[in-house]
Amino acid sequence: MTYCLGIKVREGLIGLADGRITSGTQLASAHKMTLHGVDGMRFFVMTSGLRSLRDKVIAYLDRALATGGEPPRTMLDAIGVYTGCLRVVTEEDKGALERSHLGFDLHALIGGQLADDPEPTIFLVYPVGNWIQIGERTPYLAIGNTGYGKPILDRALRFETPMRTALKLAYLSFDSTRLSSADVGYPLDLATLQVGERGWRQAQFQDEELRHQGEWWNEQLKRLADTIPDAPWLGKLLP
Repeated sequence: MTYCLGIKVREGLIGLADGRITSGTQLASAHKMTLHGVDGMRFFVMTSGLRSLRDKVIAYLDRALATGGEPPRTMLDAIGVYTGCLRVVTEEDKGALERSHLGFDLHALIGGQLADDPEPTIFLVYPVGNWIQIGERTPYLAIGNTGYGKPILDRALRFETPMRTALKLAYLSFDSTRLSSADVGYPLDLATLQVGERGWRQAQFQDEELRHQGEWWNEQLKRLADTIPDAPWLGKLLP
């Protein structure tokens, strides 16, 4: 399993991906977020599903971008290249996977702003190649083990949320997922694209670099729980 999150706020885009890879009882780490395209016109791809499918589709995507002439000029063009590669891999591998009782389960978040795009955006691409686009009313999309990280985003994240606050909420959604799911964990990859800029900023973090943030949040939650005002319903359950 994995946890990948794409956020769009007025100030720009955020991409987040955990780096834990599980195979039976073995743990490893690998990038689940990659940037593609040429300088100033790059987009991220984050995936959940079988690692072998992910690596093959990404290899085909890089080949298509390298040999396809002019690079994509809009995110819709980039989505078209990606889904073309996805469908080729589907034709090649889906039957063999199903005979081995494995599902073709590759989901992807693809985001950025290319030369002819009026603004940055993010798409969620499903295993069959259809997609949905992020919107102002729902300013995030997530794939993988999504249940634990949703509550804080649904409660606190809005399109107008400042980028700095949105980054903190993205981290807290990951931290909630990491604490409740053994198959999501560090290293943590983050990328941001500010409106008006063409260059992505990227960083990878280990547990020890962010541990104090999680510990602070845990203490605040405990304090808030202790100070929630009493309500009449409590009297029906306590003396």
